[in-house]
Amino acid sequence: MDTEKHIIFRLKEQTFAVHVQQIVSIERALSLTEIPRTPGFMKGVTEMRGVMTPIIDLRERLNLGGVDITDQTRTLVVQVDEMQIGMVVDQATEVKDIPASFIKSAPKLVGEIKDTFLLGVATIDDELILLLDLEQIIQFTEKNQLQEIINDIDESGKTIES
Repeated sequence: MDTEKHIIFRLKEQTFAVHVQQIVSIERALSLTEIPRTPGFMKGVTEMRGVMTPIIDLRERLNLGGVDITDQTRTLVVQVDEMQIGMVVDQATEVKDIPASFIKSAPKLVGEIKDTFLLGVATIDDELILLLDLEQIIQFTEKNQLQEIINDIDESGKTIES
């Protein structure tokens, strides 16, 4: 049976998954440098293993409100199109094998989440799991903006004041 490993995480009461190959690491709370004039879901940047990494609040990005930082809060560090990005989530719970046959295409809207952010949905043990499409989480214009910010920081060694 064709199965793929996914990291399972929670936002509010909903369960999400991303393919394990896209995950670089899972971190606890990180210290951030805030960046002016960026979208509200951009929380700032941090340096991770020598790489400037933008951090986004995934709850805010998906219009689910902001993350409440707790002991369970984690930052999933993912690779999206040559860029390392940290996504703050309520909780990262486990690695799970999801059989390809369990994955169905996403309905147009799941709760408040548009299908553009989803690769599909799977039901395992009576739990609906939303599979995120990371390429859609950070869209093209935002990617360019992030890349510019990272380049500015890398060149100057610090953030540019607004």
